[in-house]
Amino acid sequence: MTNIVVLIKQVPDTWSERKLTDGDFTLDREAADAVLDEINERAVEEALKIKEADGGEVTVLTAGPERATEAIRKALSMGADKAIHIKDDQMHGSDAVQTAYVLARALGTVEGVELVIAGNEATDGRVGAIPAMIAEYLELPHLTHLRKLTVEGETLKGERETDDGIFHIEADLPAIVSVNEKINEPRFPSFKGIMAAKKKEVQVVTLAEIDVEAGDVGLENAGSQVTASAPKPPKTAGERVSDEGDGGTKVAEYLVSQKII
Repeated sequence: MTNIVVLIKQVPDTWSERKLTDGDFTLDREAADAVLDEINERAVEEALKIKEADGGEVTVLTAGPERATEAIRKALSMGADKAIHIKDDQMHGSDAVQTAYVLARALGTVEGVELVIAGNEATDGRVGAIPAMIAEYLELPHLTHLRKLTVEGETLKGERETDDGIFHIEADLPAIVSVNEKINEPRFPSFKGIMAAKKKEVQVVTLAEIDVEAGDVGLENAGSQVTASAPKPPKTAGERVSDEGDGGTKVAEYLVSQKII
């Protein structure tokens, strides 16, 4: 039996207009539709597959405002057993290092955790380092950017695909892993799962309850801040090349002028 925690995040829908707030340049979460990040659905799916094969329990963990409850319910409707929601206004504006610290503190309060699964990167921040940071805080082995994951007793085995080839890596439990979009195809919640999710336990905790002080988080204490932003310029018309026998040369000259080749 493997007790698993899956890290999830509610993010602005990639098909919505996403923007920063005018005041502190943090993400304007009310400006777009909010969804459970797709890569987190794959992380939940992988946890459920392991549970179905070996038994155990799947807990989802997130940090976010009240609205993040919607993402939690989506994960629970897929089949996760329960959830922990870190909800505290002092988290506003926290950077990746601070967020990883908070998640690590929360994980330390969950008894019997053997495996933590996360997506390789969220579609809003695109940092791609939270799982590794958590592993550093908790002194756990971590296998990141996996396209395949198997659990054999107390050993994890995974495949990481890179430009240089496929790496076969392994670690002993307990450990933390992150998965990419090739890991699986997530299931759709059934009507039964949606109804069952309404009755599942969602534990709401504050930073104080996981022994995180206000000075450890928040925009004022972040290691980096956005000081200005500007909208992306509109797309311009492309350059048309007329082929009069020298089309290839013209295309090559254009690519050279743009420093593409």
